[in-house]
Amino acid sequence: MVAPEIKRSVNEFMKVLAEAVIIVLLVSFFSLGFRTGLVVAFSIPLVLAMTFAGMNIFDVGLHKISLGALILALGLLVDDAIIAVEMMAIKMEQGYSRLQAAGHAWRTTAFPMLTGTLITAAGFLPIATAASSTGEYTRSIFQVVTIALIVSWFAAVLFVPYLGDKLLPDFNKELIQKAPWYSRLWARLRKQPEPQPMVHHAGEHHDPYQTKFYQGFRRWVDLCVTYRKTVIATTVAIFVLSVLMFKLVPQQFFPPSNRAEILVDLKLEEGASLTATENAVKKVEQFLSKQEGIDNYVAYVGTGSPRFYLPLDQQLPQASFAQFVVLASSLDDRNEIRKSLDTQIRQLLPDVRTRVSLLENGPPVGYPLQYRVSGEDLTQVRAWADKVAAMLSANPNTTNVHLDWGEPSKMINLEIDQDRARQMGVSSLDLANFLNSSISGATINQYREKRELIEIRLRGDQAERVEVASLASLAVPTSNGGTVPLAQIAKIDYSFEEGLIWHRNRLPTITVRADIRTKLQPATVVDEMAEQMNQLRAELPNGYLVEVGGTVEESARGGKSVAAGMPLFLAVVMTLLMIQLRSMSRATIVLLTAPLGLIGVVLFLLLFNKPFGFVAMLGTIALSGMIMRNSLILIDQIEQDIQAGHESWDAIIDATVRRCRPIVLTALAAVLAMIPLSRSIFFGPMAVAIMGGLIVATLLTLFFLPALYAQWFKVKKISHKL
Repeated sequence: MVAPEIKRSVNEFMKVLAEAVIIVLLVSFFSLGFRTGLVVAFSIPLVLAMTFAGMNIFDVGLHKISLGALILALGLLVDDAIIAVEMMAIKMEQGYSRLQAAGHAWRTTAFPMLTGTLITAAGFLPIATAASSTGEYTRSIFQVVTIALIVSWFAAVLFVPYLGDKLLPDFNKELIQKAPWYSRLWARLRKQPEPQPMVHHAGEHHDPYQTKFYQGFRRWVDLCVTYRKTVIATTVAIFVLSVLMFKLVPQQFFPPSNRAEILVDLKLEEGASLTATENAVKKVEQFLSKQEGIDNYVAYVGTGSPRFYLPLDQQLPQASFAQFVVLASSLDDRNEIRKSLDTQIRQLLPDVRTRVSLLENGPPVGYPLQYRVSGEDLTQVRAWADKVAAMLSANPNTTNVHLDWGEPSKMINLEIDQDRARQMGVSSLDLANFLNSSISGATINQYREKRELIEIRLRGDQAERVEVASLASLAVPTSNGGTVPLAQIAKIDYSFEEGLIWHRNRLPTITVRADIRTKLQPATVVDEMAEQMNQLRAELPNGYLVEVGGTVEESARGGKSVAAGMPLFLAVVMTLLMIQLRSMSRATIVLLTAPLGLIGVVLFLLLFNKPFGFVAMLGTIALSGMIMRNSLILIDQIEQDIQAGHESWDAIIDATVRRCRPIVLTALAAVLAMIPLSRSIFFGPMAVAIMGGLIVATLLTLFFLPALYAQWFKVKKISHKL
C-alpha cells in the first residue's frame, strides 16, 4: 500500500509535469503555427513514453528527484523536434518537396543535433560521477535527463520527418500564409484587416527571412559583428561584474522538505533514566493531544525514529533522549505549529533541551551550524568548546546552542578492600556479578510465546535499584553461604565522569551545535563568525583544532565531489566538439560561451531572492551544456555556409538569421517549462537559475557569438561593387 505522503508528492509533481507539458504545447502552437506545432505536440508523448521505458530498463524509479528531472528534461526534449520540423517547414516554404525538405533537414541538422544532445547530457555528467552522499542523492537527475535527451534525438530524426510529411501544409500547392493562424485571429479580435495570403506558384521561391523582423534582426547582427570588439569587451565586463555580484547571492545546501511531518527532540541531562525521559514524554503527549492542526503523533523513548524518510537524521539509542514525529494537517498548519511548539514545549519542560525541526532534503546534516573542537586534553577541549559556544550564543541569528556531549554523568565508585573481602569470602568477580544482577538484572531463563522469546530476568526490588543510600546496606552473598553488607567490604564514593566521548581522527572532539533563528543561510552566519573564529584559532595551543562542520562542511564536500567530475565533463565536451567541428579554434569558441550563462544565473537569483544551493549548482553546470549546444549548431551552420561558397561575413550574418528562430524557440520552451518547477521548494532555485541563464545565453548566442567568431578569425566585410 502506497503511503498518503508518497501519493501526495507524486500527484503534486504529476500536476507540475502536466502544466509544463501544456506550456510547451502552447509555445509550439503559437510560434510554429497549428499544423507545424502539432508535429512537436505528437513528439512529446512519444518521447515521454520512450523515456519511461528507458527508466524502467535502467531501474530508475519514480521519486522526488526523478520526477523533478522529468520536468527539467521536458523543456529540453522538444528541442530536437523543433529544430528538425522548423528546418523542414522552412525548406518546404522555399519550394522544396516533402522528401527534399526531410532530406535537407537530416543532412544539415541530424549530426549537429546529436553532438549537441550529447553535450547537453554531458553537462549533467559531474552529478553522475560525484562520489559523495549528495551525488548519490541527486544522481537520478543525470540518468533521467540523459535518457530523455537521447530518445528525443531518435524521435527527431526518425519520427518527426514522418509526422512532418503527414501533417505539414503543402506549401507548393496551397496558399502560403504570411502570418500564422493566431495572428489572423488576433487581427479579427482587433478588427484590423487580416494578413493577406501570398499565392505561391510551383517553381517560385519564397524567402521567409525577408520579413521586417528578420531584416531588423539582420541589421542588429551586422552591427554587432562590425563593432565586435566593443561587444566582446562589454560582454566580458558584464561577466566579471556578475562574478563579483555572486557574493551577494545567499548560499544554501539543500532546502527543508515540503513534507507535513515535524520532529520534536527531547534531550534530558546526560545519565538520565528511561523513567525520567518517559515522564517528560507523557507531559508532551498531553500537550499535543490538545493542539489543533495535528493529525497524529508518535513518540520514541530512548531512541530516535526509525528511517521512514531517506534523508532522516537518525539518532543513536540513549536513555536520556526521546523523539516525536508530529504529522500536521497541511503545510500551512505545519509552519504555524512549528513556531508555537518551539516556544510552548520549552516553557513546558524548562530543564529539558528541546528542538522542533522540519525534515531535511538531501544528505542528513542535523544541526545547520556546527563547529568541532579537537585536542588531546579533554579539559582544554571543553574549555575551548565553551568559548566557541559563547561566541555562537552572542550571535543574534543563532538559537539552541549546545555541546554534543556537554554535562558529565553521575557515577558511583566502589573502592573494594581486597583483604577484608577475601576474609569474608567475596571475590571482585562475584561482587560485580551480584551488583549487576541486583541493579540491572541477570537473565536466568527464557519464556517462549509463539515465535517470540522473552527473557526472564532476576533483579533487586525498586528500593535497591533507585535509592542510592540503600547500596551501603546491600547484602552481598559470600562463599560460605552467608551475607555481608556492602559497606563492610567496600568504600562507596560519588563523583562525575564523561558519559560520552566522541573521537574524530583519534582525537577527543566536542561539537558545538546550533540552529538559526532568522532566515539567513548557514553559510552566511559562518561568514559572519569567520573573523572571530580565526582570532580564536590563533590563540589555540598546538595540536588543538576548531573546524567548521554541519551544512557548510557537507556542502563543500558535495561541491568537491562534483568538481572532481569537471575534468571528465570537459574532456567529453572537447571530444564531441572536435568530432563535429574538426577544429580546435572553433571548439574553443564554443567552449568559451559555456560560462557566460552565469550572468543570467546571478541576475535571476538576486531578482527572485533565491539561494544558490547544491541543486542550483547542478543546474548551473548543466546550463553550460545547453549553451554549448546552441553555440555548436550555430557555428556548424556558419561552417556549412562557408563551405558552400559564401563569403565569411555573409555566412556569419545569414547563419545567425536562419538559426535565430529555432534557438529562440528551444530556449523559450525550456524557460517556460521551468515556470511550474520554480514553485518547488527543492527544485525552485535550480529552475530560476536555468531560466535566467538560458535567457541571457540565448541573447549572447545570437549577438555575442557572431562577434566572437568574426574577431577570432579576423573576418572582414567585403564591399560588393558593381
